Amino acid sequence: MALQELTYQDVAEHNTKKDLYVVIHDKVYDITKFVDEHPGGEEVLLDVAGQDSTEAFEDVGHSDEAREALEPLLVGTLKRNPGDPKPKTPLPGAVSPAADNSSAGLGVGLYAVVLLGGLVAFGAYQYLQQQQNQQA
Repeated sequence: MALQELTYQDVAEHNTKKDLYVVIHDKVYDITKFVDEHPGGEEVLLDVAGQDSTEAFEDVGHSDEAREALEPLLVGTLKRNPGDPKPKTPLPGAVSPAADNSSAGLGVGLYAVVLLGGLVAFGAYQYLQQQQNQQA
C-alpha cells in the first residue's frame, strides 16, 4: 500500500475514538484499532487525536516494542504547509532523556534476595536442629 501525504488539516479530521490519527516524527498513524488496547488508556490517545503527538510519545519513553507496534499502523507522511506548527527541536547539544529503566531489574533482584534469604533460613534451621539433636 502506497503511503499518503497528509496535511495537518487532513490529520485533524481524524480525531475521534472511531477514527483516530496521530502524527509522530512527521509520520501519520491510524491508531483507531489500537485505542482499546493502549496500556495507558484511551483518554491519553484521545487527548492527542488528530494532532502531532511526537512530544507526548517521547516524554513517556515508549519501549522498542511500542515503536514496532506503530509500523503496521502507518498510513502516510505529514506534508507541512506554511503556517503549520513547527516540530519542537531539541536545543543544540541537548540529549533527549532515556527511558527510566532503573527499576526494571528489581523483580529479578527481589526474587534473588528472597531465595537467598530462604536458603540462609533453611540452613540455620538445619544447624539448630543438628545442635539440638546432639544435646539430647
